[in-house]
Amino acid sequence: MGYRWKNNTDVDEAVVVIMNSLDKKDVLPTWLVRTIQQSIEDSDPKYVKYFYKEVGQHVPMGMKFFEDSGGDD
Repeated sequence: MGYRWKNNTDVDEAVVVIMNSLDKKDVLPTWLVRTIQQSIEDSDPKYVKYFYKEVGQHVPMGMKFFEDSGGDD
């Protein structure tokens, strides 16, 4: 179950989870991808843009899991 990001810290925490998960394996667990996709759908577009910016900067290999999740307004 996803949750609505309410601030940049919520997004930062999601990015750290992605980073830590990809440090262990080259793929993200399905439950994590679904949870973050739900957060992307439910959150304010400014936090979604921030999410994509931070993932692209800190863990670019994670972008492939969320490319089709609707990073546009």
